[in-house]
Amino acid sequence: MNSISKILLAIVMLLSINVSYSQIKNAKTESIKIYGNCGMCEATIEKAGNIKKIVKVDWDVNTKIATITYDAKKTNADEILKRIALAGYDSEKFQAPTSVYEKLHGCCQYERGPKILDTIKQ
Repeated sequence: MNSISKILLAIVMLLSINVSYSQIKNAKTESIKIYGNCGMCEATIEKAGNIKKIVKVDWDVNTKIATITYDAKKTNADEILKRIALAGYDSEKFQAPTSVYEKLHGCCQYERGPKILDTIKQ
């Protein structure tokens, strides 16, 4: 591949990333702590939270902070965090059901403490 082709490919990739983020209308972004440990946690948290064209969750394994961008006319941060809690991951606002948390892979089981306001019911 010559250098012009590489440059064009890079431009196309950058534009496609920009288009995927711009698909969320009425976008509101929040940063929220979600407890987890590893890349497997990241995949599960993001899968549980993401809804095409409505919610984009990006969780950072190092900081434990999720950047959540969502269509404020279709959902809210609490609904997204509840879905993530039902996948086994506590946030600052919601605690995952113990039965779901206990089914997480061993490396994904983080230290739980009295940091949660509400426990989600299954």
